Amino acid sequence: MITRGPQSMPDTPPAHEPGPRSCEAMIIGGGPGGSTIAALLAQRGRDVVLVEKAKHPRFHIGESLLPFNLPLFDRLGVGEEIRRIGMPKYGVEFVSPAHCDPAIFEFSEAWDKSFPSAYHVHRAAFDDILFRNAVRKGAHGIEECRVSRVDFHPGGATVTARFRDGREQAWQTKFVVDASGRDTFLASQFGTKRRNKKHNSAAIFSHFSGAKRLPGRAEGHISVFWFEHGWFWFIPLADGATSIGAVCWPYYMNSRRVSPERFLRDTIALCPALAERLRDAKLISPVTATGNYSYQAAGSTGQNYLMLGDAFQFIDPVFSTGVFIAMHSAFVAADTVETCLDRPQRARAALKAFDASMRRGPEVFSWYIYRVTTPGLRELFMGAQNRFRLREAILAVLSGDIFRGTPLGAQLVVFKALYYLNSVRYLRKSIAAWRKRRNAIRDPGVDAAESRG
Repeated sequence: MITRGPQSMPDTPPAHEPGPRSCEAMIIGGGPGGSTIAALLAQRGRDVVLVEKAKHPRFHIGESLLPFNLPLFDRLGVGEEIRRIGMPKYGVEFVSPAHCDPAIFEFSEAWDKSFPSAYHVHRAAFDDILFRNAVRKGAHGIEECRVSRVDFHPGGATVTARFRDGREQAWQTKFVVDASGRDTFLASQFGTKRRNKKHNSAAIFSHFSGAKRLPGRAEGHISVFWFEHGWFWFIPLADGATSIGAVCWPYYMNSRRVSPERFLRDTIALCPALAERLRDAKLISPVTATGNYSYQAAGSTGQNYLMLGDAFQFIDPVFSTGVFIAMHSAFVAADTVETCLDRPQRARAALKAFDASMRRGPEVFSWYIYRVTTPGLRELFMGAQNRFRLREAILAVLSGDIFRGTPLGAQLVVFKALYYLNSVRYLRKSIAAWRKRRNAIRDPGVDAAESRG
């Protein structure tokens, strides 16, 4: 049974009727990005329909949030609800098989000390809170309804969807927001989704009870364990469950000849430090394997549409950026959609600015993501000092402080220079890591979207 954590209690239940057959904005996907923009547009008086293929609360991976998520929650008016379901997260622990001691980074040490913590959340409860908040603010929320086609025409689009009972309905809308996550609805319909040419990984994950956590205030730290074939996440949740996942090179995932559960247990055994933390733990949810982790659409915007978060691009979950990027992009998108609706003569410029904003986050994080398994970067993380304020700058990035213009440029240049020096210092290992990564990028990876044990 999948643990879902405490559930939110909505003031206003979401609608289940087909609802209006026309709207100003149609949001595809009721995850963090879709629910955020739906709430923002609805509270501004916009006529919004929010369509979700599943029924909340539903299981989803990606439980760890960033400190810069918290101001977004307050702006949405859900800060207290998130606090009630969240496990406080004050920092990050990195564990390397090549080092005796772990490295601990605490967000209170970041460049801006005003954002010292974040949360881990069960996504079932978290996404439910955001969806119902959008409904409370006036969005027409429809669950168990899967969009099947979008036909664009001058002045808007026709969105066709199918309900769980087989009924179909079409909506006329002036603007479409694709927040469908890894379904990548519009990019798939347009044929513009492309595998990331610089990165390729797959994942297998589940929830455990009884995992050994860090003591005291550090109990909520997210832990990252490096091992031969990639890295593990260890995310403590408030109800005692712990999310465990391995992000691996595709060649390793393609070697699986056993059940997902057996494969996950065998993979954990390859990382003694994690295996020790899970020695007395019990599996409490199905094991899920997923592939094709890294992709990008050719563009995030077009006439009468835009894409949010994972519907446009996803690289790798190592720095827990998914929810933050989706929600931040939703705030930018809400202004963009209003500009397109009210001032169509400025729509082209607004969409161009939105596309640039969408690319900003992945561009910053990708440099580190592409190199996270290399000895050069691992040595920097495991021995990070604050000389030249480098530790503060890296913690700012890990916190999500990348959109405010915080002056990190010089420090990040120095950090990257040290990485290249480290790569020369560990030349043989660096070359081996580069070859492994090159082969992984060439590997088409695991094609099955999900398989459950």
